[in-house]
Amino acid sequence: MQSSNDFRALARKIGFDPDYLEAFERKMFIEGPQSARRLTNFFVLLLLAATIATYGLLSDSTASVIGAMIVAPLMGPIMATTAAVVMGSAQRTLRSLALVVVGVISVIALSMALSWVVPDVAISFTENGQLASRIAPGLLSLLTALASGAAGAFITAREEIADSMGGVAIAISLVPPLCVVGIALRVGEFGPASGAMMLFITNFLAILLAGGLTFLLGGLGRLAITDENVRTRRRAFAVVIVATLLIAIPLSITTYNVVNNAFEERAALQEVDAWLDGANYHIIAVNVNDRRVVVTVDGSGETRPLKQLAGALAQRLGRPIVVNLRIVPSQIESSD
Repeated sequence: MQSSNDFRALARKIGFDPDYLEAFERKMFIEGPQSARRLTNFFVLLLLAATIATYGLLSDSTASVIGAMIVAPLMGPIMATTAAVVMGSAQRTLRSLALVVVGVISVIALSMALSWVVPDVAISFTENGQLASRIAPGLLSLLTALASGAAGAFITAREEIADSMGGVAIAISLVPPLCVVGIALRVGEFGPASGAMMLFITNFLAILLAGGLTFLLGGLGRLAITDENVRTRRRAFAVVIVATLLIAIPLSITTYNVVNNAFEERAALQEVDAWLDGANYHIIAVNVNDRRVVVTVDGSGETRPLKQLAGALAQRLGRPIVVNLRIVPSQIESSD
């Protein structure tokens, strides 16, 4: 561990305010005589944030979930991890990463316990918007997280704009996805649990990558003055880059499926509209699910043969199609 005077001398060379560099280290790394108190503060806030997020998710309350994002301190040790990587400090990196792991396990476990008060039938990963929005991340989630990670590092490195960190906490979701994991595991929904965990890992890796690059551009990397420091940083960045590329693969697949499904539903909608041309029916919804197309209409009277619609959809979508037509009866009467 380098002395305070060493850091002051280095700070002058790399353009950091020497006084703030010391404050930066105190803020980023939990070490020294105040460690026990800071760890207590961290876990108290984290568990309170997990409680707020869990019940906010279960009640589909956007305001509660946003409040939990602001309260949650999990961004701190993640940002400390990437700062330690940039500085080439293996000891600080492992210590900060361990705190992240313990925090993640604590949030998932608490969320599982808290969700027992809600019956299984009341937990829906399709109808509850707060749950549904966190179980199928795509490339946009990664791009958002990269920008948020860079913003977090930029704000952390500058004392005069530290008040903006609350906005970053809202922009990059950390605790809510972990709570979704806990809720999903409690009801045995492993698909949504894996999707929510993927969202958290995406955000975590994005903070490490974008935050680390931001710290490097800001000159913090020059504190890695020994060959061992430099090797530690290179190895850690290599792992982060590879992990980010790997997580981008399933995110890309999810994004492709969502976009492709949107195009197919638009095409199916056009075919249904043409099929109903001249009939006294209006389209309510058209949903495409692989080879099954569910068409919901309202109205009355005769329609063309359903076989004709199935054939048109099969030709348009390029595969055999089974059409499920749902007709909502309706009556229209005008006054005299």
